[in-house]
Amino acid sequence: MTSTVPAPSPSPSPAATAGDSGPDASRIELTIGGMTCASCAARVEKKLNRMEGVTATVNFATEKAVVSYGAGLEVADLIATVERTGYTAVPPPPPEPEPSTPPAAGAHADGARPPADDEGEAGALRQRLLVTLLLAAPVVLMAMVPTLQFDNWQWLSLTLAAPVVVWGGLPFHRAAWTGARHGAAIMDTLVSLGTLTAFGWSLWALFFGHAGMPGMRHGFDLTVSRTDGSSTIYLEVAAGVTAFILLGRYLEAKSKRRAGAALRALLELGAKDVSVLRPGGHEERIPVARLAVGDRFVVRPGEKIATDGRVIEGESAVDASMLTGESVPLDVSAGDGVTGGTVGVSGRLVVEATRVGADTQLARMAALVEDAQSGKAQVQRLADRISGIFVPTVLLVALATLAFWLLATDDMTAAFTAAVAVLIIACPCALGLATPTALMVGTGRGAQLGILIKGPEVLESTRRADTVVLDKTGTVTTGRMTLQGVLTAGGDDGTDGAAGQDEAAVRDEAGVRELLRLAGSLEHASEHPVARAIAAAALERVGPLPTPQSFENVAGLGVQGVVDGRKVLVGRRRLLEERSVELPERLAAAMTEAEAEGRTAVAVAWDGSARGVLTVADAVKESSAEAVAELRRLGLTPVLLTGDNRPVAESVARAVGIGEVMAEVLPEEKVDAVRRLQSEGRVVAMVGDGVNDAAALAAADLGLAMGTGTDAAIEAGDLTLVRGDLRVAADAIRLSRRTLTTIKGNLFWAFGYNVAALPLAAAGLLNPMIAGAAMAFSSVFVVTNSLRLRNFR
Repeated sequence: MTSTVPAPSPSPSPAATAGDSGPDASRIELTIGGMTCASCAARVEKKLNRMEGVTATVNFATEKAVVSYGAGLEVADLIATVERTGYTAVPPPPPEPEPSTPPAAGAHADGARPPADDEGEAGALRQRLLVTLLLAAPVVLMAMVPTLQFDNWQWLSLTLAAPVVVWGGLPFHRAAWTGARHGAAIMDTLVSLGTLTAFGWSLWALFFGHAGMPGMRHGFDLTVSRTDGSSTIYLEVAAGVTAFILLGRYLEAKSKRRAGAALRALLELGAKDVSVLRPGGHEERIPVARLAVGDRFVVRPGEKIATDGRVIEGESAVDASMLTGESVPLDVSAGDGVTGGTVGVSGRLVVEATRVGADTQLARMAALVEDAQSGKAQVQRLADRISGIFVPTVLLVALATLAFWLLATDDMTAAFTAAVAVLIIACPCALGLATPTALMVGTGRGAQLGILIKGPEVLESTRRADTVVLDKTGTVTTGRMTLQGVLTAGGDDGTDGAAGQDEAAVRDEAGVRELLRLAGSLEHASEHPVARAIAAAALERVGPLPTPQSFENVAGLGVQGVVDGRKVLVGRRRLLEERSVELPERLAAAMTEAEAEGRTAVAVAWDGSARGVLTVADAVKESSAEAVAELRRLGLTPVLLTGDNRPVAESVARAVGIGEVMAEVLPEEKVDAVRRLQSEGRVVAMVGDGVNDAAALAAADLGLAMGTGTDAAIEAGDLTLVRGDLRVAADAIRLSRRTLTTIKGNLFWAFGYNVAALPLAAAGLLNPMIAGAAMAFSSVFVVTNSLRLRNFR
C-alpha cells in the first residue's frame, strides 16, 4: 500500500509577507510590459531598487519583477515607478474566490497562478513578420543580384522598403522613442538608429544625389566598399535588417513559449470539475474551485483527482507520473493520501478533500517552479550589469568608427556603412536570454521529473559540492520496520536425496507459516512498530489471521496470549526466561547475530517450547545502493548520518556501499556534523526528510529534501525530490549541473559573439545586412541551445 507524497512547501507566494526589505516587508510579482532586451530589464530593476525599502529582481525572459517593499509603500507606487521608466506593470490577479461562491471567469481551479497569455502577441508579431518578409525579399534580392536590376528598380525598392521600415520596424522605433524620452538607450535604439539612418541616407541619395537616375546600378559586397556616396542606397540594409530582427524576435518568442511549456503543463494538470457526494448519497457535479476542505468526492477510473485528499473507501492504482516522473502507478486504498492532478487508473475511490486551491501540492509545485524561474543566477547578474552599460558603449563605438573612417579614408560611404554595421551587430539580446531561458527549461524539466529547484543560486551549489551527507531513516532506508528474516526451531531433518530435501522444504515452509500465523495474530492486537511489521508480514504471507482468545502486553518485554487454544509468547529472551521456556542454542545464536547487526530479534514460543526467531529492521530501499553508486560517479563522497547505534549504521552503510559513517548523532548535533565537514574544507550537500533534518539541510551548502518527508525539511531544502527515491537526488544534481553548464555555454557564445563581431564591423568587414542577420540568429541560437535541456533523462 503506497500513498502519494505530501506537498512541498515553496517560497512565499507573491503576496506573502516576508522578503528582504525587513520584517514588515511585503512581496509581490509584477508583470512588466514593453521590455525588449536585457538592458530594459536592468533599467527597471535599477529604478525599483532605488526606491527606499525596495528589493527587486526583474527577469527579461519571464517578463516578471519580483519585488519586496516596505510598509510605507503601496503597489501603486511600484507601478508608477515602472511607468515613469517607460514600461508598464500589471499586478497579479485577485485572490481565488471563496469555495462557497462560483469561480470567477478564467480563474484557475487548482489555485495556481495562471500563465501569461502571449498567443495574441505572438500572432500579431507573426502577421507583421509575414508582411515584412513579403515586401523585403524583392528589395534584398534586387540589391544582391545585379542582373535583377532594371531601369528605375531603385524606386520600386523604395516603394517596398518604406512600409517595411516604417510599419514593420514600428515596434523598434516606438521602444527607442520611449527610451529616449526617459533618457535611456536600449537595444531597440541601436536597431532603430541603424535602419532609419540607412533609410534616410537612401532617401537623400535618391532625391538629392545621383542614385535616382534611370539606369543606375550597383553591386553587393559582404564588406565595406568605397563608392560615390550620392549614388549608393542602403534600402536592402534597412528592409533586410528589419525583417531579420523581426524573424529573430518571432523565433525567440516561440522558443521562450516552448521553454515555459513545462510550467504551463503543471498549471493545466488540475481537474476542472468534480463529483461531490452530498447527504443522502447523491452526486453533484461542481467546479473544482467550489470544493472545500472536508468535502467528499468520487474518482472513477480515468478521471483526474480533483484535489489533495485522503481515500475514504475503495482501492485503485493512481498514475502520478505527471508530478513525480515515476511511470509505475501507485496502489492506494482507504487511509492513503492522494494528490490533486493525478489520475485514477482502475477502481472507484471516495476521497475526502484535505487541501484545496493554492494549498494543494500541484499549485505549490507550480508556484515553486515559477518563483525559481523568476530568479537570477550569479552569472546572470554579471551579464545584466554588462547589458546595462552595453548600449551606450556601442553608440560611442559607432561614433568613433564613423570618425575614424572619415579621418583615415575621407570616404563618407565607407564610414557610414561601418558605423551602421556596428550599431546593428551589437544588440545585446542574446546576453539577456542566456540565463533565463536555460533556467526556464531546466526547472520545467525538473518539475516533470519530480525535481523542484528552489532558485538559480542552487545551480552554483551543485557544481561545487564534493560531499553528500545522507540521513539514514527515510532516506537510505524506508523509515518503517519490516520483517527481515524467519528462523524456525526445526528445519532440515538431514535425510539424503532430492525427495528427502523436498519433504524437508515442505515441512520447513509449513513451520514458517505456522510461526507467522500464531505470532502475527497475537502481534496484530499490538500497536508497537515491531508488532505491526510482524503482523503485516503475516497477513501478506499467510492470509487472514485468527483472533486471539486472550491478549496481554508485557511492558518492555513483548506480548502473550492464547491463539487457537495455544499459549503463545512473542518477545525478548527475558520474556521466555521468566516463563521458564528454554531458548535452543541455534535460536539464541541467531538472536545474538541479528542484534549485533542492529536488527530487532523477537523469539516466538507456544505450549512451553521455543519455536522460532523473527528479525525486524528498517529495510534499506531497493534503489539506495544504485543511488550511492551514481552519486560517487558524480564526484561526491557519500557519508551516512544517523542517530542509530553504530552497528546498525555500519550494517546499512555496508549494504549500500558507503564507507564513512557518523552514528549516534542526536538531532541537535546534525548541524554540528555538517559544519564539522565544512570546516575540513568540504562543500556539503545534505539529503534528509525529517523535522530533525531541517536545520542540517539549511546549514549545508546544498540541501536536498525528500518529498516524502516533513514540510519543515522540505522548506529548509534547496532542492525538493518529490519522489521518495534516493536515485532522484543524483538526477537532481545532474540536471542542476547540466542547466548551469548550459547557462555558462550560452553566456560564452553571447559574449564571444559581441566581442568578435564588434571589431569586424568597426573594421568594415561586415555588410550591415549580414550583421543584422547574424545578430537576430544569435538570440535564436541561445534559446535553441537551452531547449536541449528538455531532452534530459
